[in-house]
Amino acid sequence: MEAKDEFLEIFYDNVERDGAEALIEWLERTNFFTSPASSRRHSNYPGGLCEHSIKVYKRFIKLLENEYGANWTDKISLESATIIALFHDLCKVNCYIEDVKNVKVDNQWVQKPYYRYEDTLPYGHGEKSVYILSGFMKLERIEAMAINWHMGEYDSRVKGGNYSIADAFYRYPIVFLFHLADLTSTYLDEKPIN
Repeated sequence: MEAKDEFLEIFYDNVERDGAEALIEWLERTNFFTSPASSRRHSNYPGGLCEHSIKVYKRFIKLLENEYGANWTDKISLESATIIALFHDLCKVNCYIEDVKNVKVDNQWVQKPYYRYEDTLPYGHGEKSVYILSGFMKLERIEAMAINWHMGEYDSRVKGGNYSIADAFYRYPIVFLFHLADLTSTYLDEKPIN
């Protein structure tokens, strides 16, 4: 199954919230399904962003099952878990631009394709994803928190000394589990293509 088809199947099986259809229609008009997840690191190839979202979803469900058992949906709904995982990186939509750069190969300059990152809405990372997603559907607090803080210790706000992330992790352990899902998917399930 192609990643886009799998993404849409997971979405339509689990999400019924008002605004869901408008969100998918918008995604279809963006490069979400063809964009890389990064320019140099994990899933840095066409379609990598969609694949990354699916892999994070699967890791998140496993972590929820491992932590809370078969009744994990008593802690968070499947719909919420799906929304968090599939849309945590909306901030990357339309930011990776195909370009070429000059590199030296065997003492000769050649043009090599790469993805240039250009953010026309520099709103942050997790907070930008929450902002975009909120334009389509009303988010539950746990959804907004998990998406907002999914970068964990790599969030630039944390590097600046902000302790809000620790408060979020203590108050909402699912936020921490989602951060782990993103990390484990990124570093264990995804490899960069050089």
